[in-house]
Amino acid sequence: MAMNREQRRLLQKQGHLDAEGNPTGQTRSRDEARAPAKSERVGPAQYLREVNTELRRVNWPTRQEVINYSIVTLLTLLLFTVLISGFDFIFGEGIIEILKLAN
Repeated sequence: MAMNREQRRLLQKQGHLDAEGNPTGQTRSRDEARAPAKSERVGPAQYLREVNTELRRVNWPTRQEVINYSIVTLLTLLLFTVLISGFDFIFGEGIIEILKLAN
């Protein structure tokens, strides 16, 4: 079976292929593949601990990055507001002139 590097790495990570790319024989049967996965429910305290752990792993932006992103966002918002307002004014005046000509 021909596969690219990504597919091979994924299958190795899942345990379906060994380091040389040979099947390991750990593939699931069709019945196992169709069976719904059992959900592991956790309590609220465990959930909050896991959320806290994940939030520690987040790569938060620096203060300067947040300021730069905010400035870019506000300038873009201002640009599009002016652009849409300008088009609205131009088309509104154009419609009024067209209606005046029809009278």
